[in-house]
Amino acid sequence: MNMEIKIKPREERELEDWIARDCHGLNFFDIDSNLQDLLKIYLPDDLREHMTPIYRQLGEVAGNRLDELSRICDRHLPVLHPRDARGRNQDWIEYHPAYREMEKIAYADFGIHCMSRREGVHGWPTKVPPMAKYVFQYLFTQSEFGLMCPISLADTSAMLLERYGPEDAKAKFLPRMHSQNMDELYRGAQFMTEKIGGSEVANLTVTAREEDGVWRLYGDKWFCSNADAEVCLVLARPEGAPEGNAGLAIFAVPRFLDDGGRNAYRIVRLKDKMGTKSMASGEIIFEGARAYAFGDVGAKANPGLRQMMDQVNMSRLSHGVRAAGMMRRCLNEAMIAARSRDVFGETIINKPLLRRQLLKIMVPTEQVLSMIMHVSKVLHEAENGDEGAKRLNRILTPLLKFRACRDNVTVATGALEVRGGNGFIEDWVNARLVRDAHTGLLWEGTSNINALDVTTRAIAKAGAHDALADDLKKQLDATEGLPGQYAGELAGLIDRARKFAGEIAASGNEIKARQASNALYHATTATLLAREGTILGKAGGDARRLLLSRLVVDTRLRAADPLTNGDDRFEVEAGNLLLSDAPVPLDVATDLLRL
Repeated sequence: MNMEIKIKPREERELEDWIARDCHGLNFFDIDSNLQDLLKIYLPDDLREHMTPIYRQLGEVAGNRLDELSRICDRHLPVLHPRDARGRNQDWIEYHPAYREMEKIAYADFGIHCMSRREGVHGWPTKVPPMAKYVFQYLFTQSEFGLMCPISLADTSAMLLERYGPEDAKAKFLPRMHSQNMDELYRGAQFMTEKIGGSEVANLTVTAREEDGVWRLYGDKWFCSNADAEVCLVLARPEGAPEGNAGLAIFAVPRFLDDGGRNAYRIVRLKDKMGTKSMASGEIIFEGARAYAFGDVGAKANPGLRQMMDQVNMSRLSHGVRAAGMMRRCLNEAMIAARSRDVFGETIINKPLLRRQLLKIMVPTEQVLSMIMHVSKVLHEAENGDEGAKRLNRILTPLLKFRACRDNVTVATGALEVRGGNGFIEDWVNARLVRDAHTGLLWEGTSNINALDVTTRAIAKAGAHDALADDLKKQLDATEGLPGQYAGELAGLIDRARKFAGEIAASGNEIKARQASNALYHATTATLLAREGTILGKAGGDARRLLLSRLVVDTRLRAADPLTNGDDRFEVEAGNLLLSDAPVPLDVATDLLRL
């Protein structure tokens, strides 16, 4: 993290100079040397060279104007107006102008919602590959988490409509959903949750009826993010369809009809949420709303849930990216506070216990960065027909969502503590980061749901843990310069994680589903970090990720006796290098692994 911190001598300081600095005003791309290094590994040279100036532009916006707008929106929440002046149910949501300006940055200026849906965004001749698109989400989320939900919803709604939607709905909606013109843009949303259940969608009761050749929806949706989107995709049960998951179908529901009038549904309340306050989530009642069915649906088994899972998986990946961006902001805030806050005669970054705390914030932040770059690359291969990549993606995505969103809460809380009492004050970004971090635990499946998806489906039904372990070991074998003894240890840990996860899945022991998922996540990220650090170091660059890999192994994959005063030499020596901005040569990192 390259930050120039100029601190006045103690004798020249005013009282306000004793307050630790924050990251506002910095370019969030320029200070992220770890991201810049990984772009060399995961992006083709032509794509990286083309996108780097645009990433730098977004980094400048994220560290300045977007950061300002986000703070304003956190204080000025959306307001629902249920009726117009004449008492008609013409509900509308009022947003602060700062929110509209943030939308313009996301949709119009950077096209984050459509760059993977149509060609030509930012002058790239084809659709932007996932590993390049998600860097935009990663940078944007470092300042604004709430709006990233509608951005992702716009992306995934268009994807579902394009894959499975009826031709008339595609013609009506897709051109505007792909637009960067704010005057014609259609934003997207997906409404699934009802009072009767969130994760257990088999119980959904919103009903679709075919009336005079037109599908209409009736019922109550309980949690609808981006509630006033112009096109929402709704999971509903056609009248007479089977109970359970098999009867569900997807319907595209426009907010406005062809004649310009409102469709027959109402936003009846906005949720008073703990986090993501800038974005309007509400409750919606459908009262015969015009809807477009995805496929030939009706009183039979319908493919809606299977189709909707495409969106769920993409959203889970996006949540991992959002967690990665938020953790990066937390780490940056912790580092700049530690370097500019004096306690007992010196900056606190020199305090041994604080240095250990910073490493605890740094390690999961770098783990998830490696994971999102790898998963997005695997997704790109899967979208291009690679069957092996599809199998890998089946397990990597829930692993990412499970662990990244849990780590985000711990990292955000640790960063707040580094700032001290000021971190608890809403003038600073830390309090909002803590509130927003908890959102990721809930959307697109709780931690339990994602861990069970790993063990009871990805492993028990698809055997995807074998594909993952085999792929990781191939990566180790192909990494020239990785110390053989350490590579052997990683290979052994991969095999142990594979065996343990397989046993948990086969036994049906749900109690240890999280433990099995943790084992696979940490084995995966330790391998990725080792590979990345070796490749970068061998090319004459920074090998620090090799040290981070060892810290993952030491703290997450090795047994430790909490009542023993163990050997801390590696942690101390590695920490001295990792908490400095200076690149770590490969030979130095390799020597340290021997401790």
